[in-house]
Amino acid sequence: MGITERREREREEIRKKILDAARELFAAEGYEKVTMRRIAEAIEYSPTTIYLHFEDKDDLVRALCEADCRRLLEAMESVGTPGDPIEELRELGRAYATFALRFPNHYRFLFMTPLAKHEEIAPDDPGAQSFGRLLDAVRRAQAKGRLRPIDGLAAAQVLWSSLHGAVALLITVPKECWPKGQAVPDLVERVIENNLRGLIAIPAEV
Repeated sequence: MGITERREREREEIRKKILDAARELFAAEGYEKVTMRRIAEAIEYSPTTIYLHFEDKDDLVRALCEADCRRLLEAMESVGTPGDPIEELRELGRAYATFALRFPNHYRFLFMTPLAKHEEIAPDDPGAQSFGRLLDAVRRAQAKGRLRPIDGLAAAQVLWSSLHGAVALLITVPKECWPKGQAVPDLVERVIENNLRGLIAIPAEV
């Protein structure tokens, strides 16, 4: 490996350290409280080093969102398009929940950390594409008459927000703190099925 390649690899390793530390701090302490200096202290680098990689905190947050959303998009795109559109929706829900529970800090940052600035989301943004994958599946199911003819966007938002509630609880509430007993092992599956049951079209009587 040449000097240029080695330096580039070292640069990417430092950048990853910065992003990993920022993600954990944002999730634990909130966006407003975390400064670039705080991130630098966490990885034992000088603040100057952080600014060599990111212009400011907003620039760092954009990079972090893109990296984490891209990982989520990969999880959603790993789901095929089986013949049964309802099964496709189930598998998308499972992929989403698996991502959330496997990478809780990523998920907490993406969906459970209030950010100071909200920018318009571009169509090719990986986060928008992840939701678009779900929305497309909903519309395919509707086109085949498997879901009730309600607004497709509303249906996709219902599926997403309901599942988010379940995984957010699993991530933030310790097992021993669930009221009246621990969360049932198949909670995610039950939430997915309950969501779909409310949207599936009722066959017409013959």
